[in-house]
Amino acid sequence: MSMKLYHNPRCSKSRATKALLDERGLDYETVLYLETPPDTDELSALVNKLGLASARDMMRKGEDAYKDLGLSSISDEDALIVAMSEHPRLIERPIVVKDDKAAIGRPIEAVIEILD
Repeated sequence: MSMKLYHNPRCSKSRATKALLDERGLDYETVLYLETPPDTDELSALVNKLGLASARDMMRKGEDAYKDLGLSSISDEDALIVAMSEHPRLIERPIVVKDDKAAIGRPIEAVIEILD
């Protein structure tokens, strides 16, 4: 089993998800995605593993970069993925990947579903 947590230690939801994984004694890789942003290939894979219709569903629409870059009017999936790679604050968090599945931990129950 391979597991990864895309984590922002300043986010309460991300800290709660990390605590859940730790309480269960799970072995996982922590990716501090603000320090080491995922590249476009990794982001595309995440969109697929999350089962999202669009990369936009993985974006934090309240971030300044979302407004500043005019992302609400962009429909090109590749452009949305490039924006997340270049501006990792746009990536919704936390994201847990377990093998070929992934979940955004909002709510945390979504993570629990892929763990069980």
